[in-house]
Amino acid sequence: MIGIPTLIQAILVWIPMLASIVLSFFKWDGLGLSGFHFEGLTNYNFVFNQAPQFWPALLHNIVWLLFLGVIGTPLGLLFAVLLDSKIRGSRIYQTVFFMPVMLSLALIGIIWQLMYSQDNGLINNVLGTAGTSSAVDWFGNSSVNLWAALVAATWRHAGYIMVLYLAGLKGVDPSIKEAASLDGANGRQTFFRIVFPAMAATNVIIVVITVIESLRAFDIVYVINKGSNGLELLSVLVVQYLVGETQVIGIGSAFAVVLLVISLVPIVIYLSRTFRTKE
Repeated sequence: MIGIPTLIQAILVWIPMLASIVLSFFKWDGLGLSGFHFEGLTNYNFVFNQAPQFWPALLHNIVWLLFLGVIGTPLGLLFAVLLDSKIRGSRIYQTVFFMPVMLSLALIGIIWQLMYSQDNGLINNVLGTAGTSSAVDWFGNSSVNLWAALVAATWRHAGYIMVLYLAGLKGVDPSIKEAASLDGANGRQTFFRIVFPAMAATNVIIVVITVIESLRAFDIVYVINKGSNGLELLSVLVVQYLVGETQVIGIGSAFAVVLLVISLVPIVIYLSRTFRTKE
């Protein structure tokens, strides 16, 4: 029962990850072993010093992480708290908020393309600018398309976080909240000082998910404009170099390793602080 899932995990995750790390030090076109040459840190030098898209992509990924962390995740927490308070029609609201989670990010990108359309989009129609020269080109304008894509990503992310926090809230012992109420704590104090700390395990999971979702974002921006014109992301660069026309496997692997390291840094820092606090 343990061995087979571990083998599948190794084949699909760990072995490709180790292979990417190894390939990041080699030059290879992916066609044959004859073109397999050791390059040392040349690929990483290209990533940091010669690839013009790297630093904009890194900045966009950081903005993506901060947006989901500061807006998307708290919004999901707010939905969970409201629905856990037994408001009328909570089942309907749960279904509505969770519906985007059932959709793929590529489909979400298509849906929001219709929402943001200059000619027939809902948003420009509400603003009264649809089909006119004053219509906002939400996905074509590089100064606003990142924020437009973030709103679309948050639409899905908030519902996912809501479900996780709802499960965490159901696991909190009601007697703890009753004791806090008897001690004179109001609802806000009870939540932030009693309930939220009691969901430590859920918080760890949600932090990890938020970081991963932010740094592996790909589908939405690729559907919009293939991750260009203000929507450059590290994941898009990985795909472009691994399966693009140039197909430079070594450089694509170097981008993937950089993305892996960046993903691990906030997760490791948060986990180390969390477990140190517990000790």
